[in-house]
Amino acid sequence: MDIMDIGKYWRPIIEAVHDGVMIVNSKGEIIVANSTAQLMTGYTEKELQGKSCRTLNCTGCIIIGKGEGKLWCGLFSRGIIRDKKCQIVNKQNRAVQIVKSASVLYDDNGDIVGAVETLKDISDNVRYQNELISLKKTYMLDDGFHGIVGKSPVMQSLFEVIENVAASDTPVMILGKSGTGKELVARAVHETGLRNGKPFIKVNCAALNENLLESELFGHVKGSYTGADRNRIGRFEAAHGGSIFLDEIGDIPMPTQVKLLRVLEEKKIEKVGDNVSIDVDVRIITATNRDIESLVRAKKFREDLFFRINVFPINCPPLAARYEDIPIIIQHFIEVNVKKTGKNILGFSPEAMQHMMRYQWPGNVRELRNAVEYAFVLCHGSIITPEHLPDKLLHSEDIRELYKNICEQTHQKEWAKRQKSESIEDEKKRVLQSLIKSNGNQSKAADLLGISRVTIWKKIKKYGIDVKRK
Repeated sequence: MDIMDIGKYWRPIIEAVHDGVMIVNSKGEIIVANSTAQLMTGYTEKELQGKSCRTLNCTGCIIIGKGEGKLWCGLFSRGIIRDKKCQIVNKQNRAVQIVKSASVLYDDNGDIVGAVETLKDISDNVRYQNELISLKKTYMLDDGFHGIVGKSPVMQSLFEVIENVAASDTPVMILGKSGTGKELVARAVHETGLRNGKPFIKVNCAALNENLLESELFGHVKGSYTGADRNRIGRFEAAHGGSIFLDEIGDIPMPTQVKLLRVLEEKKIEKVGDNVSIDVDVRIITATNRDIESLVRAKKFREDLFFRINVFPINCPPLAARYEDIPIIIQHFIEVNVKKTGKNILGFSPEAMQHMMRYQWPGNVRELRNAVEYAFVLCHGSIITPEHLPDKLLHSEDIRELYKNICEQTHQKEWAKRQKSESIEDEKKRVLQSLIKSNGNQSKAADLLGISRVTIWKKIKKYGIDVKRK
């Protein structure tokens, strides 16, 4: 076959590719989708043809939407994209995790006529990672979820949100009062996500003035300002391939906001005192305890920057919303301080614990940690009593009724769940029968019960079933 005749066979060629293949024109309209792309998206080729590529809501696209070619999206300016992890939404409105590559198509005159994209489905890999995380969370909860301690329903919901958002590169803004653990949540998003093992760089935006903050974020060249006696890389460059956590984002000066917005849009930085652009690939995670929307209305924070960083907000609950977690958080800090001080302190007396439960904790978990450390300094026995606690805890407003109501609501939810589910003995019997029928094969047993392999593994552990004996 003459190489010049290969154009006659383009359809069999793209159908032979295991990955999804789509071709769009210069307006971003889909004109071709191979069978794999159709299976991945849930749409037929006929349903996709003529529709905008926006139909798939790809998180990896930078859509401009002001015309054709370079005026349509960032791909037409860049020319090529390689192995970009992102997420699309299929016809059933379900998220599909993919790795995308794309290349611009030109005519004989060098004009842009469209682009070809390949889409590799990595949902199974992400799902497997999440199942492992779920197992760790279920059976090692006392060790915390990436350092976050809590068993309350509100914390379980937070862990699920972290797992869901971590599967993509969507910018995350973490909201919450001081001391609620925003940095821990940011680190959990990074460690649970696709960039785990890559750098996680933190910048406290409130701790530096404007000039130092720009140097910290973007780096500087020697001689760029007084005291710049050597070249220095910035935090964005150091975080390349990983995540950057911009804490207290609401305190960034307006001029720095402009430069930060440009970095987010172009994925390039320029060092202070230099005009050479450097490519950076980082996930943006921000946090604040301020009301950013109020700052936007007051013209103290750029609205376009706010929309770029607030794609997926995560709210960290205050300690007052998770009082049932206080005892296990206290025990966690006791274990930490025992290792640090060498003291043989076992825990709190009932009276001391009652004072801890009554206090409202305006400083949240950070204030609770400080109270435990304070008690460790004064306590020379094995049990912490009220005399070892800070005075403010001993004269706090009684909020036992609030705690009682929270516990009652939690117990009611758990009771409703138990009422709807089958009895423990019946469930155990069904699991045993499925294992016997499948000769101990957990995957086949899971299929018989219509559940996942991870779920049946949990039930085997829950009921102490010896798989070898059946």
